[in-house]
Amino acid sequence: MKPDYQTIDEYIAGTPESVRPVLRRMREVIRENAPQASEKIAWSMPTFYQNGNLVHFMAHKSHIGFYPGAEGIARFAGEFDRLGLRYSKGAVQFPLNRDMPWELIARMVRFRVEMNTVTK
Repeated sequence: MKPDYQTIDEYIAGTPESVRPVLRRMREVIRENAPQASEKIAWSMPTFYQNGNLVHFMAHKSHIGFYPGAEGIARFAGEFDRLGLRYSKGAVQFPLNRDMPWELIARMVRFRVEMNTVTK
């Protein structure tokens, strides 16, 4: 059974100490690129919300799952291919044994803010 986190702080505190700096930086990058978004836990994942869900992220054993929705994946799939990242219709995996592509993550967040602003 998954823990019932109420905040992103609780979620991060509940992860292995080695991954916490990456999760803190993920939160910071999202916050910098979506300053008006609110934080919540949805589907047991840290979630940023602005006119609907923007992005979610989750720590896994060997990667960080990042969930920018189907539109976000479709828009950046070519870059995922170029970087050799695994992805599906709604998620991309950022391996913990590689540098995080923070600039790409920032662009995905800005894209999602734009999508939620235009479509809502």
